[in-house]
Amino acid sequence: MNNNIDLSIIIPLLNEEESVNELYQQIFAVVERLSLIYEICFIDDGSTDGSLERLKSLRQDNNSIRIISFRKNNGKSAALSEGFKLARGGIIITMDADLQDDPREIPNLIKKIESGYDMVSGWKKKRNDPLSKTIPSKFFNRTTSLLTGIKIHDFNCGLKAYRRDVVKEIPVYGELHRYLPVLAHWMGYRVGEIVVEHHPRRYGKTKYGFKRFFDGFFDLLTVLFLTRYRQKPMHLFGLMGLVTFFLGAGILIYLTILWFSGYGIGNRPLLFLGILLVIVGMQSFSLGLIGEMITNAKDDTRIYSIKEKRL
Repeated sequence: MNNNIDLSIIIPLLNEEESVNELYQQIFAVVERLSLIYEICFIDDGSTDGSLERLKSLRQDNNSIRIISFRKNNGKSAALSEGFKLARGGIIITMDADLQDDPREIPNLIKKIESGYDMVSGWKKKRNDPLSKTIPSKFFNRTTSLLTGIKIHDFNCGLKAYRRDVVKEIPVYGELHRYLPVLAHWMGYRVGEIVVEHHPRRYGKTKYGFKRFFDGFFDLLTVLFLTRYRQKPMHLFGLMGLVTFFLGAGILIYLTILWFSGYGIGNRPLLFLGILLVIVGMQSFSLGLIGEMITNAKDDTRIYSIKEKRL
């Protein structure tokens, strides 16, 4: 088996039998002009239509096609994770299978990677989707950019390019495929962005409902914790604990002064709030200490991205 692959293209798909043939023809027309050794990795995420049969038919004509098929739908992150494990290319490109991503952007992504970037994300500047998707997406992207400090306009674009080292190091699970630029940036990789063409959906319907925005929010919290506080949990829980503790202590001191002044405080709700804040503050601070002990106990499992070794 040839492992000297220049380019791997990973395509997760779910029930896209109407588009896979046309998508393959478009990709083939592009990569054949690049004079690169390539592979096209289709990850069938539990399709219930004829997608897998069409992929098998395509593979009979081109052994550069590789196929993984899940028994059931596991989500895009799982599909990308398996695709990253499978990929052998020095440059790896991901794209969706619904024909909204344009394969003619592949040379532009490769050129951007070769200019010195480790990861390049597509930006669907002119997006051909209904307002029910574009408006929440803009809010999501701006919020993510603000909270993570990464100046990218479109975190959720399926069209991305990576150097091989990136995909072998970043974890992908849950819905973390949305935050691959954040995780790559956190590990020290250089992340860039280019404007890409986006086409209207021609076949089928979108696989993502409103639920994905809730999933995306919770995964954003996960990413923020992993990137900022994974090695220093005390900085998060300790700060929260101190703020809560001193707020509660301030309330109790205020009530104590009132008590010495002759006012009754036994039935005041503020007393119970002060006690609650002190207890919660102490618990949060203790949680930070426990997190620090766990982190240091597992010091040998810490992940650092090493650019080069000369031993």
